This record gives sequence, structure tokens and C-alpha cells, in this order.
Amino acid sequence: MRYRILGQRTGLRVSELVLGTGMFGTAWGYGAQPEEVRNILKGFVDAGGNFIDIADNYQHGESERLIGEFAAGNRDGFVIASKYSRGSAANPALAAVGASRKTMVRAVEESLKRLKTDRIDLYFVHMDDGVTPVDEIARGLDDLVRSGKIVYGGFSNFAAWKIATAATVASVRGWTPVAAIQVEYSLLQRTTERELLPMAEGLGLGVMGWSPMAGGLLTAKYRKGEKGRATDLKASVLHDNPERNGPVLDALLAVGEELGANPGQVAIAWVSAKGVLPVLGPRTRAQFDENRRLDEVSAVPLGYPHELLAAPEQRAVMTGDRWEQIDYPNRTVA
Repeated sequence: MRYRILGQRTGLRVSELVLGTGMFGTAWGYGAQPEEVRNILKGFVDAGGNFIDIADNYQHGESERLIGEFAAGNRDGFVIASKYSRGSAANPALAAVGASRKTMVRAVEESLKRLKTDRIDLYFVHMDDGVTPVDEIARGLDDLVRSGKIVYGGFSNFAAWKIATAATVASVRGWTPVAAIQVEYSLLQRTTERELLPMAEGLGLGVMGWSPMAGGLLTAKYRKGEKGRATDLKASVLHDNPERNGPVLDALLAVGEELGANPGQVAIAWVSAKGVLPVLGPRTRAQFDENRRLDEVSAVPLGYPHELLAAPEQRAVMTGDRWEQIDYPNRTVA
């Protein structure tokens, strides 16, 4: 397992693969039993993984409880991220959901109890509720950092302009910096490249990409008639469009055959190669240099001004009497 520094606003060393836990538990009627969860966690740890992503609403809190039980004996060996705003109950009260600071304060206390820990390493607001001002969220995260209940804060599933506003307000007012974002990112969801990824690069934010295999669609298992989230938990699979997905899957299968890797491995490696930390289950990583072919078949128009600024002559700086390309290397550690 290799490790990366989470963005440029932290010194946090995290495994380049993040273990997502949305399927840990069975409270949703679909997911892994506790024994299977422990097997997955053991395999992840044995492979060198240390970064675990949770949310209070995953399996109505069961995922957090399972992670708390597993990590209790080696808490400092893990980087645990969790999220709030959607509530942990099956039918939460209106005042128990949303992004407000009231909800944040209540939610973090409940998550700490389920996780059996005194702090959460990375705490995200899960969803934009459309009404809570981002400066209220940023101030709430700063309060939690100062109280020692969280270490870093971030935003998940927010528009780029709102995250940028929160990061700017926090910087101007001397609050804890916004550290990271979570976004959906895969070969079937690349609109993230229009605003969110350039914003994260510009502000030095770490990026975690959820659903890198598009809910299992990029494993090509549904072409074989197999079952999975797309058949048993349909609401969680957002891009089930065979007509659009067909060319992407064809290219994915072809690249995988050339490399001796399965399509899921190739899909995950593609996300990782973009500098985004894939949020997935088991440890899988394929080596390949076929990104260009996958880029072309899945590309979405970036629009103005991104296409203009992507031109080579726009990404150069004057050095002496010649132009040289700017290089933006990812910060990694072996």
C-alpha cells in the first residue's frame, strides 16, 4: 500500500485507498453481516490500509458502531472520517437533520459514542441542505476542532462556489482551514472535473472520490446477470444508463484484458491516477498507462473557461527567454 498526504492543508498521511463503509451492516436491508465486516477490515489493515470513511446515516449508525468496535484496540492506527447532516435514525425528526450547527453539535456527540473514541479525525458535512449558510458550517467545524472533538473538517456533495466561500471565510477569520472534500467521481461521473477538482487543486484541498466503480456498474458484473447494488439497492446507483455506459465498459474491458486486470481494478486505478483518493471496499490496485483512451471515451465538455485555460500555451510561465510548462506534482509519500 502506498500513502499520500491529504491535500495541502494537512500533514495527514493516509492510505491511497480509502475503505468505504456504506455497506457495513444490514439496517438498510442490504449490506454485510458483522463477521464479514471484520473480515473486510482485517484484509484492509493487513494490506496497509489506514483510512476509513463512514457517515452517521450509514446503516442507521450500525457502520459507525462496527468500526468503533474494530478500531478500539488500535485507535491511533486509523484515520477515521465521518459525516453528518442526514441523521442516523430511520425516520429522523426534522430538527435532527440538515447542516446547521445545532445538528452538527448533536450529531458529533452521537458519532463519538458509536465510534467509542474521543475525536473524529476528519469530519464532513454530508449534504448541502440548501439553507444553512456556509460560514455557520465553517464556524461550527472550527468550534469542534478547538474543543478537540474533531481534528479536521470538510465538505461533501457541495457546489464548488460554496466550498470556496467557506474556505475563504475560514481563512479571513482565522478559523480552522477547510481540509478536504468528498465528491462522486468515476468514469461514469466526470462532471466533477468542471468545477470541483480545479477548485480543490487551487485551494490545496484533499479529495476523496466516492463510488469509483459507479455502484458496481464499472465491474461489468451486471452484463453477466449478477446481482448487486444496482439490483438490490437501486437508489444508491445513479448512472445506470446502458446506452451511455456501453462504450465506457467496452473500453474498460479491453484495457483490463491487455493488462491482466479486471474492469473494477482499472476503474479504481483511473480515479487514483487523477490524484483523487478512491473510496472503495477491498484492496485492489492495477498498473496501467491507458488513461488517455479511458479519458476520451468518457469525457464530458468542461466548458468555458476550463477548455481555454487547459490549452498548453495557457499553462506556461516565462522563464528567461523561453516558455516552460508548469508541473503540478501530487504530494505522495512512499
